[in-house]
Amino acid sequence: MIEHMIPYGHQSIGEDDIAAVVDVLRSDWLTQGPKVEEFERALADYSGAKHAVVFANGTAALQAAYYAAGFVEGDEFITSPMTFAATANAGIWQGGKPVFVDVEQATGNIDANLIEAALTEKTKAIVPIDYAGNPADLENIKRLAKDKGLIVIEDACHALGAVCKGIKLGTLSDMTVFSFHPVKPITTGEGGAVATDNEDFADKLRTFRTHGITKQKLVHESEGAWYYEMQDLGQNYRLTDMQCALGLSQLKKLDGFIQRRREAAARYHEALSGVAELILPTESERCVSGWHLYPIRVSDTDARRRVFDGMRAAGIGVQVHYIPVHFHPYYEKMGYSRGLCPEAEKFYAGEISLPIFPGLTHEDQDFVIAILIGLMRKN
Repeated sequence: MIEHMIPYGHQSIGEDDIAAVVDVLRSDWLTQGPKVEEFERALADYSGAKHAVVFANGTAALQAAYYAAGFVEGDEFITSPMTFAATANAGIWQGGKPVFVDVEQATGNIDANLIEAALTEKTKAIVPIDYAGNPADLENIKRLAKDKGLIVIEDACHALGAVCKGIKLGTLSDMTVFSFHPVKPITTGEGGAVATDNEDFADKLRTFRTHGITKQKLVHESEGAWYYEMQDLGQNYRLTDMQCALGLSQLKKLDGFIQRRREAAARYHEALSGVAELILPTESERCVSGWHLYPIRVSDTDARRRVFDGMRAAGIGVQVHYIPVHFHPYYEKMGYSRGLCPEAEKFYAGEISLPIFPGLTHEDQDFVIAILIGLMRKN
């Protein structure tokens, strides 16, 4: 029996985080209170955006972004299959249809050079994913979107704190979506947010997360201080004050968390660069990755399963990110099929995510490296 499993990702919770949550538990507000707005302001300030709107999770934030973009039945959006299914699912919930574009082998990010050929008169938005915390080619994507009158919804759920051309993510796209799941750069337990400079988008995001209900810009004359209107069909996607307090405490440590992730990535690079059978992740020249994942690839894809199972048997909780979205049975029923994005499929066939998180010790990382090299030598 394995006594100590090293996970691929893990939250870093300190006594200061615990104290922040306890303070809220002793206060008058557990939800819909002042910590929500405080966290939103801190997120906006950190990312440089005018607005940040928080949600119950990253998936809810994605759905809200599609809503704010005005998606209706029949609209299409360009995205990559190298992501968790939520990126595409959330658009479908709002009536959209994903059009999958292949990825760069070097980064796993959408290949910006292939996007224009996939556009149709039904295209509403481009939805790039910052895979593993490494920003996509946002500059060229934004340029194309502006030229074609499209909205960019950036799935930055891996990448809070990552930097592109000296700018932290949050203002480089029309809407930038973050996640606060425990394995992400910071955590609120579950949680998400959308950063935007567009006030109209921000208003729609806030309305959507509260049942489509508002007290602003009323259709009918107010009947009194109690009066509110449900103006559209929204969801109950609110984040609590308890979670926002944790987020505020975590956000203060984010830059330190990313630095430790970068140091872990550098140690992997140094130790594994001489292993010919491995393809190591690369960081875009234009960007500073947040290193949410450290996705190696086994060049002999037939050996990937053996290496994966060997790592797990040794107590190393490696994972694969991701099964291409169009491989899933639900998407097969929609008409998508294997062979649609050969580069993404090749990337998936060899990918294994090694443990990387702020609390990863040198001792545990050295163990990961030793086991991996040992398994590769058995090829």
